[in-house]
Amino acid sequence: MARRHRPLETLAPRIEACPAPRPTPGARFSIVIPSWNNLPYLRLCVESIRRNSAMPHQVVVHVNDGSDGTLDWVRAQGLDHTHSESNAGVCFAVNAAAALSTTDLVAYMNDDMYACPGWDTALLEAAGRIGHERFMLSGTMIEPGGKTPGSIAPRDYGGDPETFRERDLLADLLADAVSLRRADWSGATSPPTLVHRRMWELVGGYSVEFSPGMGSDPDLSMKLWLAGVREFRGIGASRVYHFRHKTVGREIVLNDGGETFALKYGLPISYFLWEMLRWGRDHEGPLPDLPRGWRHRWARARAFRYRFKP
Repeated sequence: MARRHRPLETLAPRIEACPAPRPTPGARFSIVIPSWNNLPYLRLCVESIRRNSAMPHQVVVHVNDGSDGTLDWVRAQGLDHTHSESNAGVCFAVNAAAALSTTDLVAYMNDDMYACPGWDTALLEAAGRIGHERFMLSGTMIEPGGKTPGSIAPRDYGGDPETFRERDLLADLLADAVSLRRADWSGATSPPTLVHRRMWELVGGYSVEFSPGMGSDPDLSMKLWLAGVREFRGIGASRVYHFRHKTVGREIVLNDGGETFALKYGLPISYFLWEMLRWGRDHEGPLPDLPRGWRHRWARARAFRYRFKP
C-alpha cells in the first residue's frame, strides 16, 4: 500500500439522519449496521434478523453512498437510517446510526452477517445473568475460512448470498451439530457486539481518530475497560454466519490502527487483545487486572517505538 490514512486527514462527509416513519413496538435491541453499496448482503442480513430473532428489534442502517439501490431499498423497508453521499468510514457511520437508537441495548452488526435462530435470546439472557450495565458481549461467528479467535471455523456454507446454503446451515443448527457448538469465550471486541446504551454514551462510541476504521473495535473495548468493564464475553449460543466480505479490499486509504492505539494508550493492540482480554480463550468469568510485571513493561517498550516513526 502506497500510504496510510493519517488521523488529521479525517473529514466526514455530511450525514443525514432519517428516523423511521414508525417506531418498532417492543424493540429490545437497536441494531446498527453500516453498509457501503453492498445491497445483496445487507438485504440478507436484515431479512435474517427479521426471520430468526425471537424478539422485535430496531434496525438502524448507515448507508454510505447507496447508489447501488441500497438507499432506495432501506427507505422502502421503512428502516431508521442515516446517509452520507460518500463513504463516511466505520467510526462516523456507526456513531451516526447509533444516535438514532431507541432502546437500552445497542448492537453492532456487519452487513455481511446472517443472524442465526436464537442469536438474540442468547445475548439477552447473558446480559440478564450479568445483572449490571458494565459488559461487552459478542456473538460467535461461523466462518467459511480463516480462524478469527472465538469463531467456529472453517465451516463453509457459502461465500456470498448467491451460493449461501441457508437450509443446510439451519438444519445443522436445528440438529445441534457438534461442529457448530462453541463454549463461551473471552475477549468480546468485534461485531456482532452488544453494549448497554449508557456505557456506549459514557465512552463516546467509536473514536473518529481511527477513521476509516482499522483498530476501532479494540479501541472501543479499551475505552470500556478504562470505564470499569471487565465482562468481555463471547456467547457461544449466539451465532451468526459471516461471509467475510472484505470492504477494506476496496480502493480506500486505510489508517494504521496499531500505531494510533499504541500512541493513545501506550500499549500494543496485540497485548490488549491477547493478554488483557484473553481473546478467544474459554470464558472463566470477569477479567482480572493484570499485574504490571515484565510482560507489561516489555509491551510498553514495544508501543514506545511508534513515537519515533517518521
